[in-house]
Amino acid sequence: MPHLRPALPSEAEALTDLCLRAKAVWGYDEAFMTACRPELTLTPEKITAAPVQVAEEDGRILGMAQLSFPSNDMAELEALFVDPDVQRAGIGRALFDWATAACRARSVRKLVIDSDPGAAPFYVRMGANQTGEVASGSIPGRRIPRLEFDLG
Repeated sequence: MPHLRPALPSEAEALTDLCLRAKAVWGYDEAFMTACRPELTLTPEKITAAPVQVAEEDGRILGMAQLSFPSNDMAELEALFVDPDVQRAGIGRALFDWATAACRARSVRKLVIDSDPGAAPFYVRMGANQTGEVASGSIPGRRIPRLEFDLG
């Protein structure tokens, strides 16, 4: 099982590459991926502004997750991506468990997840419930699932 640790600001480019590779597994074309790039780009500032956790093994980054805390009782899972070469090996679960533990440590009661449609079944398996849809942050007119995980 990989080791989890906080991301370093110097890893912004490597984490962005990981996010883009993981997003591409859903079969999106080049235009779609280009439109998603700004939303999936991590900067050193983004890494220091909100908790970002990395899963690594033998120095290789295998996955990442990022949280934000817009209110005292609610958090948002901003990102959770696993390298396509190691998907379905428990890394996503480990990162999701980190996210829920980090939320509980802050007494957060609800974790909100705006998910790619392809990833939504993973969050349902983790115990989240789909509560509706929201506008995509990257593709005008596209709607994506919104899920919530009850931490109470």
